[in-house]
Amino acid sequence: MGTAIFSDDFKRDAVAQITERGYPVSEVSERLGVSKHSLYAWKRKFAKTASGETEKDAEIRLLKRELARVSEERDILKKATAYFARDAK
Repeated sequence: MGTAIFSDDFKRDAVAQITERGYPVSEVSERLGVSKHSLYAWKRKFAKTASGETEKDAEIRLLKRELARVSEERDILKKATAYFARDAK
């Protein structure tokens, strides 16, 4: 029996079924015709890149919150400047 060669996209999709969609490894293994050992190896390989993306997503969310806060502070200061400039006349 020969060894099947699977593309990285196929492997990522198989890992996504386990990690993101919550399917058991045994079910995915049977459905795709891949050994459980291969699925666990792919999970180790591709989970590293996924965790990096998750860290980036968290940083993006943090930066968006900070940008919203700073923008709000800027708007308040603009209104205060306009208010005090009007009173100075």
